[in-house]
Amino acid sequence: MKKSLNIIAAAILAFTISSCEKEFLDVEPTNNLSLEQIEEAAKTDPSLLNSFVSGMYATMYNTGTGGTTGHDDFGQRGYDIYMDMVSSDMVLAGTTYGWYSGIARYQATTDNTVNQSYMPWRYYYRMIRSANTLIDILGGNEAPQTGERLHMMGQAKAMRAYAYFYLAQLYSEGYKTGEDKILPIYTTTKDAAAQPKSTTKEVYDLIISDLEAAITGLQGFNRVGKHEVNQNVAKGLLAYVLAARGTQADLQRVVTLTNEVITTSGARITNPNEVVAKFDADGKLVNTEAGFNSVTTPSWIWGVDLVLDYGLNLVSWWGQVDVFTYSYAWAGDPKTIDRGLYDAIPANDIRKQQFIAPGKTGALQPRNKFFAPARKIGGQRYIETDYVYMRIEDMVLLNAEANARLGQAGPARDMLKTLLAKRFDDAADYSYVDALSGQALLDEIHLQTRIELWGEGKSYLSVKRNKRTVTRGANHLFEAGNSFAWDSDELTFNIPQAEVLNNPVLND
Repeated sequence: MKKSLNIIAAAILAFTISSCEKEFLDVEPTNNLSLEQIEEAAKTDPSLLNSFVSGMYATMYNTGTGGTTGHDDFGQRGYDIYMDMVSSDMVLAGTTYGWYSGIARYQATTDNTVNQSYMPWRYYYRMIRSANTLIDILGGNEAPQTGERLHMMGQAKAMRAYAYFYLAQLYSEGYKTGEDKILPIYTTTKDAAAQPKSTTKEVYDLIISDLEAAITGLQGFNRVGKHEVNQNVAKGLLAYVLAARGTQADLQRVVTLTNEVITTSGARITNPNEVVAKFDADGKLVNTEAGFNSVTTPSWIWGVDLVLDYGLNLVSWWGQVDVFTYSYAWAGDPKTIDRGLYDAIPANDIRKQQFIAPGKTGALQPRNKFFAPARKIGGQRYIETDYVYMRIEDMVLLNAEANARLGQAGPARDMLKTLLAKRFDDAADYSYVDALSGQALLDEIHLQTRIELWGEGKSYLSVKRNKRTVTRGANHLFEAGNSFAWDSDELTFNIPQAEVLNNPVLND
């Protein structure tokens, strides 16, 4: 019996892999094992389902999950770079190799024939297929669950919601009236038929329903690592979704959700020793807890512990951004902070030190925020530094923003100051916040979001939900000094040509 179950387990892994290799909206499994057979096998050994759970999370960091062999195709953190560049806070400061030049010059958002238009679409629909496969094996969207199966269903629905949320951000201008048709919806792998675009309201309704179900289903779930979605991560995702839709009731719920995560997650705001590298008189790093490179950092509530067995190297976020890794950033395609954003950081804000000062070697690079621990230029060959997906600071800033959008300036200021207290040595340096209200307070929270979460893919989400205009600093190679509104063509991707050609009912 044990031998036969091992064979089934191997087949399940093959099923997962073959499913991931299919075209991004091909929902018909072609392997030998049916979903029903796998479900029956799992009744004998429920641990077999863990292969599907693990595969779902591995999609977030594996290479090629956007359907290409490109060196910018490595999961969620790759699309975080896309979003940071489209929002203009991250600058492509060299084009020796050319990765991201299509993003930086806004070709990818205005031309749906290029790979950079296709890859996020493929990646997020791949994640949706992975989640739908697990949901189908568990009996379907409405099947009652208990115990471990309930927790698996909660994770699958949370990950499906996560994928649809990012698709809605990247491929639509925003919620607006909810009537625009934006994306096809797929909630099962058992129906192979292509689907037409659904409205923004329909997409958001599914996302919110999935996350509400996930929050309920993940009650009492003790995850094995921070790579898994627990109840607090699901609440954090729902807070992002509701903030993007943005009704008054939504914003009230954002305040509630973020308060719950802040008070129950056990996470704390990243402290000064974790925020920026510090050195002794000989230039040696004295605070090894810095670097934003470890999932053990107490502020991280969602992230992944990358180990050598995963085989990541040049094709990774670290291989694109960190000069202390064998990387494109080191070899000729550095990534830097926008000069205008850098100049907006006060001199006595410790986050200014995360970036190399203008006029010095490596100017404006994030060498003191993100770095491999050895800090040897080009040194980390195989990736052991981790990926962050969500920090407690996300929740602090969303809480402040939601309160400010509700006109509740006092709570918004108080929450914002809990963050700034860890970024300035003297309370007098951020006392200016006490005088802010209305649009000025919203402007400050948006600025703090851009500063605090630089390089983490979140400023784009803030631009979209807050209907902002971005202006490129003088250090951009492309479009320097030009401004782009949140609903401009340059800030939203078009549905890729491959989907338009292969889905005959897309626009029905």
